[in-house]
Amino acid sequence: MAIASILASTQNPFLRLSQPPSPVSRSVVFRRYLKPCGRRWIPRSIRACQPSDKLGGDGAISASAQRLHFGNEFLSFASDNFLPLALVSGVALGFANPTLGCLADKYSFTKISTCGIFIISGLTLRTEAIGAAVKGWPLGVFGLISILLLTPSFSRLIMLVQLQPRELVTGLGIFCCMPTTLSSACWWQCCSCSVTVASNLLGILTIPFWVSRYIAGGVGVSFPTDQLFRSLIVTLLIPLIIGKVIRESFKGFANFVDNNRKLFSKINAICLSLVPWIQVSRSRSLLLSVKLKVFLAAVGIGILLHLSLLAFNAVSIRILSGVSGGSKNSKENTTAVLLVSSQKTLPVMVAVVEQLGGAFGETGLLVLPCVAAHLNQIMIDSVLVNLWRRTGKDTSTGVKTA
Repeated sequence: MAIASILASTQNPFLRLSQPPSPVSRSVVFRRYLKPCGRRWIPRSIRACQPSDKLGGDGAISASAQRLHFGNEFLSFASDNFLPLALVSGVALGFANPTLGCLADKYSFTKISTCGIFIISGLTLRTEAIGAAVKGWPLGVFGLISILLLTPSFSRLIMLVQLQPRELVTGLGIFCCMPTTLSSACWWQCCSCSVTVASNLLGILTIPFWVSRYIAGGVGVSFPTDQLFRSLIVTLLIPLIIGKVIRESFKGFANFVDNNRKLFSKINAICLSLVPWIQVSRSRSLLLSVKLKVFLAAVGIGILLHLSLLAFNAVSIRILSGVSGGSKNSKENTTAVLLVSSQKTLPVMVAVVEQLGGAFGETGLLVLPCVAAHLNQIMIDSVLVNLWRRTGKDTSTGVKTA
């Protein structure tokens, strides 16, 4: 009787669900609810009359839930791979409708986008990161030497390849003389961040020399070294300084940038995607005349170049670590410096080609294989980073491709 009085004093859901459900409502049947009969309890089925937004009539996931899940997965994939998707979209848009890209080229959007990349790089550059990189100076010095002095010599091997049109090979040769990439480098440890910025600044001095030495002689043209030097200062150095001055002058804005680094990374990717879009648009008819097997051969050369740079830098860093004793700090930065030292930047290459004014051939043919090489180095390095994470060789959890 005590149990019966307790149940009577509560709102018993069994009594309210004694009527059969409406035939139009979807329901799920349970057999756990009971009806009192003296002191014994007899099982009786009840029904949940509210339809579920995740379950269909047969217990399957509903179509709306499936669409929502697919949409979330797609947005997550697009966010994680924003840069390669932006580059591919730029190329596809240039081939599909070159009119707007040609109009953007008329108003020098390529130079504007390159300046934007370096302004954003200045905005995101932390002074404390540069100071902290002093602890890993052996790796930092090696990274600068490799990027600015050693890896440009690989362009001599590239120029030996015989492909027609010749601009495909020449473009990759120029690409090999570039510093490391600012827009998609592996921003992991402080050392790699400092190597990235320093190599792009010092590259203003080394790029004219290497292009004149390794590329201009191979195509038989005179090289405007002084003019290119001034152009790189205006296009690269001054925007970087402007971004850094803005960051240091407005601490509130600096905090906003630090809290929204993913947003600025996406803006950087959009600026970079303008480069292939404009170049493909202006040279669409000529690019369509290139044989597919020839272009695939150029893409293969770009992949082989990046793999060769990775192998060269990996062996060199291993030797350096053995000589220096492999400090703890160097181990933490080894992977980042390896990747940064093996990457080459696309926007600086385009700035150089634009300044040459067609002296080395059609601009679109020079740039297109380098766009493919830039995409390939991003994908290859992403695979390597994920592989090192899984095998436990990479003990850091802060690897991120911007």
